[in-house]
Amino acid sequence: MSTLSQLKEFNKLFNEYNERFIRFACGYVKERLVAEDIVSEAFMTYWENRQKLKPDTNPPAYILTVIKNRCLNYLQRERTRLRVTEELKNHENWVLQTKINTLEACDPDFLFSEELQTIVDATLQQLPFNTRRVFVLSRNHNMSYKEIARTINLSEKSVEFHISKALSTLRVSLKEFLSLLLLLNFCLTLA
Repeated sequence: MSTLSQLKEFNKLFNEYNERFIRFACGYVKERLVAEDIVSEAFMTYWENRQKLKPDTNPPAYILTVIKNRCLNYLQRERTRLRVTEELKNHENWVLQTKINTLEACDPDFLFSEELQTIVDATLQQLPFNTRRVFVLSRNHNMSYKEIARTINLSEKSVEFHISKALSTLRVSLKEFLSLLLLLNFCLTLA
């Protein structure tokens, strides 16, 4: 069969089935533009593979099979997207509930108790000079990493290292105050 007659057959096939196939796909994917894309791709797949198909292949059935598989792929991606969206929403709800619980459990008298302050002060005194200095500039003087780096001539990565080291040491010292530590972590990450 010549290419011209194949093209005529293809156009006839397209004109006869295109809208039916779009309605079929749209019944599953629920978006006309997506359905049109799927059907167009299915017709292209048929056209590109027409020479390789068995002579007794039913073209509309072949194209519908491609459409079915593309719709399945689309729906499976949608299911995955919805699952990820739901998991993110659940995580956000957990974070929000944790913040609410932590704030409700917050006892300002305890946070400013002498015992706690003594532990924090003793821990800070045990830190190397630069680590203590960077931490104090960050927490007591509200300086950004960039400002601290510029002030004491360190790289921002070094500042980040010293802050991380100080926080890690404080976590160990305050491990018996676990609920307090959770609140401090939220407060420190916001600072």
